[in-house]
Amino acid sequence: MIAMLLAAGRGERMRPLTDHTPKPLLEVGGKPLIVWHIEKLVRAGIRELVINHSHLGAQIEAALGDGSRFGARIQYSPEASALETAGGIANALPLLGDQPFAVVNGDIFCDYDFARLAEHAAALQASGDAAHLVLIDNPSHHPNGDFALSGGRICPRHTPHSPPLALLTFSGIGIYQPSLFKDIPRGSVAPLAPLLRKKIALGKVSGEHHQGLWVDVGTPQRLAELDSQICSLQKTPRSSHNAP
Repeated sequence: MIAMLLAAGRGERMRPLTDHTPKPLLEVGGKPLIVWHIEKLVRAGIRELVINHSHLGAQIEAALGDGSRFGARIQYSPEASALETAGGIANALPLLGDQPFAVVNGDIFCDYDFARLAEHAAALQASGDAAHLVLIDNPSHHPNGDFALSGGRICPRHTPHSPPLALLTFSGIGIYQPSLFKDIPRGSVAPLAPLLRKKIALGKVSGEHHQGLWVDVGTPQRLAELDSQICSLQKTPRSSHNAP
């Protein structure tokens, strides 16, 4: 299967670090954030990758090349200006094929098992659902959550005649049918949430709850804390703890 890594954001909250370095190339544990994803995807058997970029995108291509040194094949989808999530995916559709594909935010860090992605993509193809989302517990900086989850299905926030469901936060990891983005003109700006909510209302989105490590590396403080955490794990004997 194909996985797309989202790397087009400006990273305003990370300034001044992102004034001269694109956010996915900021390092934690001695390597860029996006390289952690690439290496994990390759270990999971996912070697066909698409990366979109905008702000300082040439640096991303120069740093990652064609992906061969990671055991991957990387294709790039440049954007003159960032198109938001759905717009960026729609712009890259010619590279993503006609089967369900995975999308991972390039500025998160997590220990989600990417080997599960192919399994969920196959289930998505069989069910005809539009998407499968990985949700996580609400972090302190996003306490109100995004979506409800019940019985492996993403549900509307409020369902008539039933108690309100607790909300979880979207992790930035999902699997999508190409048809979800077919009506978005290439090169146009489009957010993802409205598309998902329409399909959720139709009962066409599955989901799961990941309860492991997950960090939205959205501020210099979170970047520094994550770097310290990873470096600490790397110094711990591997017999007792493994680095993510």
